[in-house]
Amino acid sequence: MSDVMYSSTRGADLKVKASEAILRGLAPDGGLFVPDHIPHLDKSLEEISALGYKETAYEVMKLLLTDYTEDELKNCIEHAYDSKFDTEEIAPMTQAGGAYYLELYHGATIAFKDMALSILPYLMTTAAKKNNIKNDIVILTATSGDTGKAALAGFADVEGTKIIVFYPKHGVSPIQEKQMVTQKGDNTHVVGIEGNFDDAQTGVKKLFTDNNLAKEMNEKGFQFSSANSINIGRLVPQIVYYVYSYTRLLGEGRIAKGDKVNFVVPTGNFGNILAAYYAKAMGIPVGKLICASNSNKVLFDFFQTGTYDRNRDFVLTSSPSMDILISSNLERLIYHIAGDNAAKDAEYMKELTQNGKYAISDDMKAKLTDFYGNYASEEETAEAIRNLYKETGYVIDTHTAVASSVYSKYVKDTGDKTVTVIASTASPFKFTRSVMNAIDNADESVDDFALADKLSEMAGITIPAAVETIRNAEIRHKTVVETADMEKAVRNFLNI
Repeated sequence: MSDVMYSSTRGADLKVKASEAILRGLAPDGGLFVPDHIPHLDKSLEEISALGYKETAYEVMKLLLTDYTEDELKNCIEHAYDSKFDTEEIAPMTQAGGAYYLELYHGATIAFKDMALSILPYLMTTAAKKNNIKNDIVILTATSGDTGKAALAGFADVEGTKIIVFYPKHGVSPIQEKQMVTQKGDNTHVVGIEGNFDDAQTGVKKLFTDNNLAKEMNEKGFQFSSANSINIGRLVPQIVYYVYSYTRLLGEGRIAKGDKVNFVVPTGNFGNILAAYYAKAMGIPVGKLICASNSNKVLFDFFQTGTYDRNRDFVLTSSPSMDILISSNLERLIYHIAGDNAAKDAEYMKELTQNGKYAISDDMKAKLTDFYGNYASEEETAEAIRNLYKETGYVIDTHTAVASSVYSKYVKDTGDKTVTVIASTASPFKFTRSVMNAIDNADESVDDFALADKLSEMAGITIPAAVETIRNAEIRHKTVVETADMEKAVRNFLNI
């Protein structure tokens, strides 16, 4: 079995092993690391269906992270998927309203980011040892709400690391913000910015590619890495749960050998649905990859027209983790459908930076047949929550509701009755006000925690520890800066 090597989407010259790609986060030319080939699963889907989540994770990840030894990888997996998750299954599925909801929110911060960010610190510290890195790794991350807390929880007090998270001060839910600003750990720093997620992400990318800053940091014993889904160490663990959900359906006799399954993924940054695309390349029989957007429907328009255009108003919605106009991970797909052509990809990304848009060729458009894109308005999102609860008693959050609504549109458009798995990306308790508004017109005078109590009573679900523990927690992070001062905030924290 040949090693999988990683190169940049914008330049084919640099080839690195998985551990180095994970350490670097972003390629030096600003591109994203991509594998030189996608290996096929080397166990049959029937064999994998008899395995638990950890064993499935090993079978997937060993093929893509080929320079990690069996012991190293199993050690990372063992530490990641433990009692931090409130269910032994790690990612259970619930059948409701004609689809299977893959619940990816049973980890420490009740969002799907836990699935990858529980393991990333271990992959990274193992990679540092393998590559004889003496510097402290500084995780630099922009978040639209969920990545931030999941990364903070993963890296808090991990030796040899520091973590700085930037988030849009007025662009996350109250519970998301409280989760971040109450984070403990001397190596953690949370900064609100006066701007939206795209501003935060652009600022972070700028810091990553600042060679003078990198040189200065190196002299002081630091180097940057990323916990965003731009890091291949984030993406590989996400492939696991698509393989896991398919093989569960197979093992339970809900589908037969060779049957296709559709995946519906609510997405802003495109990482989560790209993981499903890679799962298909590894041998999972996938029918359609249904890309669900909210009112920031830049991806829907791209799948309709072949033009990616971020020149539009940014909309704050009830599904803030998807309030994104620059979908970073789409770059990996562009690279692949261009025939793994780095020069072509670099051209498109230059156009995006200069003009805010690019249009792909007809040949490339023809390679998007795996995908179906649609979007849900705020009203449709609320309606999806309300209807599913009234019909089944099952409660979903706003992001999952975007996916549920788009799935209804897909069935109406196509009549396709293929067994379908909806990625349920966050607990309804993370967005209690929006969820309660949808079901029951939430009382404006009541805070989000009192609403969580009401939701718990109504739906008969226990309030997750992630919400209970922050109810009266001390606010530890109070820094808010303009986007122009992001570098200053980093320097202050690192004392450089």
